[in-house]
Amino acid sequence: MVLESLGSSLYEALKRVIRAPVVDREIVKELIRDFQRALLQADVNVQLVLELSKNIEKRALDEKLPPGISRREHIVKVVYEELTKFLGEKPESLEINPGAQNILMLVGIQGSGKTTTGAKLARYFQKRGLKTGLVCADTFRAGAYEQLQQLADSIKVDFYGELQEKNAVKVAKRGVERFKNYDVVIVDTSGRHKEEKSLILEMQKIAEAIKPTEIILVLDGTIGQQAAIQAEAFNKATSIGSIIVAKLDGSARGGGALSSVASIGAKIKFIGTGEKIEDLEPFVPSRFIGQLLGMGDVEGLVRKVKEAEVPVTEKNVRAILSGKFTLADMYQQFEAMRSMGPLEKIISMVPGLGYQLPKEQFDVAKERLDKWRFIIQSMTPSEREDPKILNASRIKRIARGSGTEEREVRELIKQFNDMKRMFKQLKGKRGFMKHLPLRFG
Repeated sequence: MVLESLGSSLYEALKRVIRAPVVDREIVKELIRDFQRALLQADVNVQLVLELSKNIEKRALDEKLPPGISRREHIVKVVYEELTKFLGEKPESLEINPGAQNILMLVGIQGSGKTTTGAKLARYFQKRGLKTGLVCADTFRAGAYEQLQQLADSIKVDFYGELQEKNAVKVAKRGVERFKNYDVVIVDTSGRHKEEKSLILEMQKIAEAIKPTEIILVLDGTIGQQAAIQAEAFNKATSIGSIIVAKLDGSARGGGALSSVASIGAKIKFIGTGEKIEDLEPFVPSRFIGQLLGMGDVEGLVRKVKEAEVPVTEKNVRAILSGKFTLADMYQQFEAMRSMGPLEKIISMVPGLGYQLPKEQFDVAKERLDKWRFIIQSMTPSEREDPKILNASRIKRIARGSGTEEREVRELIKQFNDMKRMFKQLKGKRGFMKHLPLRFG
């Protein structure tokens, strides 16, 4: 969950306002104190925190309430709007020109997560139907070639690199030429520090040689306010068009990185939200702040559901609504949920649920779903199609084969029967299907 500690602190602060019997000046002052504490703990610049606090307090106390809006609702709206404004009200997209070779050059210091981010970006474009190639122009770090090649192979994206060549400019040029008919070419360069003049010069020479459509700076989200210093230094060396903030998967200092970069007017276009290759998402300030405040991200949830869609034919849907729902269908739903990502991320996108469920409950739910998958995998095709044949001896065999207990097998059967009854009751009411990771094929 992105910046979990900051988000839960802000959510709790707002919850106290919502639950207060009377919303007066003292309650607003208390909110501001909680707000300041949460942001400072997340390493947000002190001056920015004071500026934000002043704006929120003034608007919360002095603004005239819009018709039909309570003081509580108005305060939540003010906090949301001010935080969004501070990170940039409009999302900045990475423009890809159709029918042309789009060359994206990645730069950043060593250890920022640049190479992994390059593969994530390749996967992002690949999923959108763009022919993508990865070029390893990092000839400085031992192991960079193997790392990027393995990542490229894992997502079936074409890769170019030269193990023996030490001239990064030549490798970058040849890689771009190799992928001349591709939609997107991502060039990973050596990690460099702002004081390493030879590597900074190399970065400039690569940019001159390949003429990138855009130079993208990858910043480590865990470094806090140091992000601003790095961004300024790299921007002086070459014109930075985009920023990707990596490692925003729970860092206590992520707020500092985001706020520092935002304060110098740089354009954050993506954020890395986890270790998996799919954990890269466009940076949308309003959506990001909505999740931080526990308001959810309905748009993001819908997008993830669409990406994880499991095609189901009209015939299948009619069968399910008629009560002909099998354990094989149930297994398909479990797989769809898995492909949407960690359960915590999905729940955090649902308005009102983001910080209401303790982590222990997430863990229990995930463990139960995993066990149920193993149980269904241990069944024969006939058992999945007709669970009524599951007698005591079959249950015992399935429990042994799935590494679970017999009571857990029975628990799954009970859950299955409950779902089947629900589907029968909903016969003819197809609107409910939009809430499941299913679609008509």
